[in-house]
Amino acid sequence: MRWPMASPGSFRTRQSEKRAVKNASALRQLGATQQKLLRKLLSCPQGASVEELCKALGVTHNAVRQHLTALLAAGWVARGETRPSGGRPRACFVLLPAGRELFPRNYALIARGMIEHLYAHAGTAPVQDMLAEMGANLGAAAAARIATARGAEDATRLLAEQLDALGYEAQVSQRDGHGEVEAWNCVFHALAKAHPDVCRFDLAFMSAATGRPVQRTACMLHGQPACRFRLGAVPAKTVATK
Repeated sequence: MRWPMASPGSFRTRQSEKRAVKNASALRQLGATQQKLLRKLLSCPQGASVEELCKALGVTHNAVRQHLTALLAAGWVARGETRPSGGRPRACFVLLPAGRELFPRNYALIARGMIEHLYAHAGTAPVQDMLAEMGANLGAAAAARIATARGAEDATRLLAEQLDALGYEAQVSQRDGHGEVEAWNCVFHALAKAHPDVCRFDLAFMSAATGRPVQRTACMLHGQPACRFRLGAVPAKTVATK
């Protein structure tokens, strides 16, 4: 059987930040043997052979190859460099970055600890300024993707795409004749319950990314099913006078 070789550029273009977020729950949907196989590869950065996987999983060669075929097709595993074995070279399999993203990471707990530490040692105002600055800096990096927008409606659509890629499950909705960005999955929701100031990051990010003022018209923290944001007009440029 011929296995596809890993290509550094091929899987980077296939995965997106949104897919990585959704993949966090995919691991639990796999069978116990495939989960164990992925964990084995996670602990073997240089890869593992079919023989090594058989020993670790306690299953036959055919069973390992069947599981590898499914994981290769999913884009989570690839064939690595073959290993010399004193005889016929052994095929080696490695875990791709997309496969690593299957394993959950409790970012929210760590972020909350960091925020609470900053509140305790720096105070409220500096933390608010820090969140706004972080949002503005990241938004500026995303601004080039939205710079092609033709008017507020187009900018709203492009902003929704950016937020959706970050895991916000965002889309454009119409409210009172205006297009708004509707985000159903606030990535900071659990953290914002204890520290509403975190929302300053979102607003600063969107404003810097679009070059427009942003009004929050609904918030999950206030019992709404989603957060909604409306873009304002581009600020008029100030003309210097002598």
